[in-house]
Amino acid sequence: MQPTFFIPHGGGPCFFMDWIPPDTWNHMRVFLSGLIANLDEKPREILLITAHWETPDITLSTNLAPNLLFDYYNFPPHTYELTWPAPGAPKLAERAAELLIKSGIETKFDQTRGFDHGVFVPMKLALPEADIPLAMMSLRQYLDPAHHLAAGAALAPLRAEGVLIIGSGLSYHNLAAFSADVENPEADKFDAWLTTTIEGPTDDRAKALAAWAAAPGARASHPREDHLAPIFVAAGAAQTDPGQRVYHEILMGNAVSAYRFG
Repeated sequence: MQPTFFIPHGGGPCFFMDWIPPDTWNHMRVFLSGLIANLDEKPREILLITAHWETPDITLSTNLAPNLLFDYYNFPPHTYELTWPAPGAPKLAERAAELLIKSGIETKFDQTRGFDHGVFVPMKLALPEADIPLAMMSLRQYLDPAHHLAAGAALAPLRAEGVLIIGSGLSYHNLAAFSADVENPEADKFDAWLTTTIEGPTDDRAKALAAWAAAPGARASHPREDHLAPIFVAAGAAQTDPGQRVYHEILMGNAVSAYRFG
């Protein structure tokens, strides 16, 4: 049985360029580099929910050989020459759609989309060999927590089929505050609430996550919840499995965490 994860994917191509100070992304880099290497069993396939793809209905990629979608701007030229040649997983996309549709969740396919930076930037660290097929899943653009929690629950059987489900986003995503010189108390409040919720009783987890916007520091941490929404799918797919924080740091003044379920 594979676990599920909610991971940070950094800022643009941050791991593959010079930064000031130079160790800014080191802690996150180390975490992501061990993500798959530290699993008890290598996944057969990966289903990744990316914060950088929103569609009217949940959509799954069926592209067998995705290119890279360099959906970031004003970075050094060499960051537009990165490679990560993992194969797509159209059969996994079809299986995921079968489960979603069975649960009454409208689902579409996309045959042409490439891996966006919410996919290839973290996975280039987590899976440098690029040797596990990966299917992307979009967010439904309305970002309704209950809808994404239900989608995760529908996808739960994939875990027993050797599929690693990853939500890729950021637990704190207010870009205007990322240059802060001092620790942000609103980020601390939300991170504490999120960690307590994930690590608390599993019977209460879905209800609490569905009401996330009422949490302390919530809207200060996520003016728009696109980078938080992948955690709803990961938590839904966990069902009653416990969650735990597996990475945490203060990054440019703001608390950032990652979570594993199961």
